[in-house]
Amino acid sequence: MEIKHPIRLKTISEFHKFWGLPKPENPLLSVIDYRHINHSLSKPEQPVILDFYSITVKRDLGVKIIYGQQSFDFDEGIMFFMAPNQVFRIEKEERNVTDHSGWILLVHPDFLWNTSLAKGIKKYDFFQYAMHEALFLSEKEEDIVANVIKNVQQEYHSNIDGFSQNIIISQLETLLNYSERFYQRQFITRKISNHKILEKLEDVLTIYFNNGYLAEKGLPSVKFVAEQVNVSPSYLSGLLKHLTGKSTQQHIQEKVIEKAKERLSTTELSVAEIAYELGFEHPQSFNKLFKIKTKLSPLEFRASFN
Repeated sequence: MEIKHPIRLKTISEFHKFWGLPKPENPLLSVIDYRHINHSLSKPEQPVILDFYSITVKRDLGVKIIYGQQSFDFDEGIMFFMAPNQVFRIEKEERNVTDHSGWILLVHPDFLWNTSLAKGIKKYDFFQYAMHEALFLSEKEEDIVANVIKNVQQEYHSNIDGFSQNIIISQLETLLNYSERFYQRQFITRKISNHKILEKLEDVLTIYFNNGYLAEKGLPSVKFVAEQVNVSPSYLSGLLKHLTGKSTQQHIQEKVIEKAKERLSTTELSVAEIAYELGFEHPQSFNKLFKIKTKLSPLEFRASFN
């Protein structure tokens, strides 16, 4: 099978040209109506990398967007976010769709320079979520989002002055904060599927911890665990924080502490032997983590059982 190298779109102007759109009014910012995009210009299976941020709301477009190993069609109104250097590709479907709707907001990192979002945008984990973890919008939420983007669009089309950038940045922050709120709502409303992810996580950790992988491979990484439950690392941590108040890393650490307590209370292995068995290269690291989590040293914990 031929490996197709990604097309890298370095500028927003290149994005416009790629999709057969007129040149953007601002080279660092663009609001695009999906009705104006010519999807026939996309090459099947052709991966694309953007060097800028994109925020998208779509309804049924007759296309699927492939991100990682997942595909997602757009029969409903959903919202998704992409940061620079993420890879995606588009597949056109056989069915004929004429009612294309939605918009895409493109923001180059240079537009954010010397503003509150230059670093602040990195705190929004959903830019690292996979496509199948998109935000499902209610009708009310979609109206809120549409109104914010209209404000950006209005300022974008106005004459640029000394206030333009600050006003647009303020609207972008509002959009991202609403998106954060809506994702938190989604963690609640999709409770069944989210708890299935949590159950699968526990199964993955139990198998890993009970089959000798700790001594062989060390502690599982957040990336490894997320891949096993088929979600992105950022989404998994966000979901777990909402459901349990703990990150993925904290879940892994608590699991290893449970295993350590079991070994300390039921075997005569030395602390160093238990540390190596649990995947720690240095017993000191194990001692430190155990003390942080239990307020006792491993030896103090073992002594409490005698």
